[in-house]
Amino acid sequence: MPFPPPPRTPWGVRRRSLIVSAASAALLAGCSADPDSAGHGGSTSVTARARARAARDSQALLRQYDAVLAAHPGLAERLRPLRAQVAAHAAAFAEGASKSPTATGSPSATVSAAASPGVPADEKSALASLAAAERALADRRATQLLDVPGELARLLAGVAAAGAAHAYLLTEGEK
Repeated sequence: MPFPPPPRTPWGVRRRSLIVSAASAALLAGCSADPDSAGHGGSTSVTARARARAARDSQALLRQYDAVLAAHPGLAERLRPLRAQVAAHAAAFAEGASKSPTATGSPSATVSAAASPGVPADEKSALASLAAAERALADRRATQLLDVPGELARLLAGVAAAGAAHAYLLTEGEK
């Protein structure tokens, strides 16, 4: 008697696998901003500059989320958890950087719909622009983590993984 054919397994990365791996990386990094110790290489000025740059990048991404939310209030339920994570990333980077304000307030309080001319008019394009921004920032952070020591490299890696997961969820969430 012949054996049944093996079950068909889909090729490529499944959504659940991507989300679990991104969540694992984020948990590994812990989104904590523990100070780097001097014994891990890299000068403190390089680390401070990298942390400040990462905080500014997260703040800019947060403003982009706010602009999309102001222009497309119907996306609030879908974007709110992602925006909250971006705000947590900005706070984690800013915690060890020089003093800079973090925008963790409500999106409607920071940006008005009239002040978001760069946001695409339709929701699908707005989500695609956010996904592109998340992807570009995740790629930049993955490159930057090679130049920083210990804890900051872990934090950058975790946040880059989360950004890649956000980009996936923004583009594949409706499928």
